[in-house]
Amino acid sequence: MTAASDHQTVVQDIIATLKDKPGALLPILHGIQDAFGYIPPEAVPVIAKALNLSRAEVHGVISFYHYFRDTPPGKHTIHLCRAESCQSMGAHTLEAHVKAKLSVGFHETTADGRFSLEPVYCLGNCACSPAMQIGHDIYGRVSPDAFDAIIHKMELSA
Repeated sequence: MTAASDHQTVVQDIIATLKDKPGALLPILHGIQDAFGYIPPEAVPVIAKALNLSRAEVHGVISFYHYFRDTPPGKHTIHLCRAESCQSMGAHTLEAHVKAKLSVGFHETTADGRFSLEPVYCLGNCACSPAMQIGHDIYGRVSPDAFDAIIHKMELSA
């Protein structure tokens, strides 16, 4: 069985389970993203047909919400906080450094597939701004040097 056919089976199961819920599109998209880490492009026409929507309508929802991805994420997802507290404590400088260091923008993945970069609008770590999250770990008072040290440590443990 191929990965694409595996995807289709899982997508069909998620749709069958959720299609009768009110506002089923968002729960279906969340279910698919939870299963794969992203919404595979081949799932869009399947979702559209099941919900009697156009592919453009489904794609529009996927592209509207920053949470949804249409490409596989990297091995590690870095969430940089962009809320007011973090911005007032240097998040813009940290953001520029991270983007330059990884050679990616928000919603992109490094060429080696190791890191994806995503914005987040509060990690609840305001007292330790600027903050970021990698996987389940939240970091506070993150400077460019602290970011480099965290990434370096991750690279050594890989």
